[in-house]
Amino acid sequence: MIEVGDKVSVLDEDITGDVIRLEKDEAVIMSDDGFELSFPVNELVRVMTGDMTLPSYEEVHKNLQEKEHFQKKTKRPAVKPKKQQAPPMEVDLHIHKLVKSSRGMTNHDMVNLQLDTAKRQLDFAISKRIPVVIFIHGVGQGVLKEELKYLFGRYDNLSISDGDYKKYGLGAMEVYIKQNPNN
Repeated sequence: MIEVGDKVSVLDEDITGDVIRLEKDEAVIMSDDGFELSFPVNELVRVMTGDMTLPSYEEVHKNLQEKEHFQKKTKRPAVKPKKQQAPPMEVDLHIHKLVKSSRGMTNHDMVNLQLDTAKRQLDFAISKRIPVVIFIHGVGQGVLKEELKYLFGRYDNLSISDGDYKKYGLGAMEVYIKQNPNN
């Protein structure tokens, strides 16, 4: 705070002088050259004179320690990097992916093989704690899709939805395995 009688210097100009009066936000100074000049108070800086004393190193250090004592740093929780999610397990149930040749197999045999494969892969995923399994069943007449819904409905810890349309079209089911079914 600048007061009458203070020795001041003007910011951005080579002018120093003594404050002779204050008027609102302005200070009138008598420059060292003998001119009476008016400047906004926020453009003036008090100049150190001989009667001003600088605090000792010990006083400054003590004040800094007191400030640090009162300004307790809040601990921020460490941000853990996100786990990279593994791509979901995909099980293609198209018959030509399961056997070399379907010659001699009835439709019933093919559906049973596809369902056995789906059950075996689902049990594997549950045992290995794999959270998402995509079962690619194809479009066809919808027999396998309905049988899969029935099979998956017998499990308590599953949530079923259609697979990503952009990637699989209408021929896939996405099965979410709830790891803690009691919760």
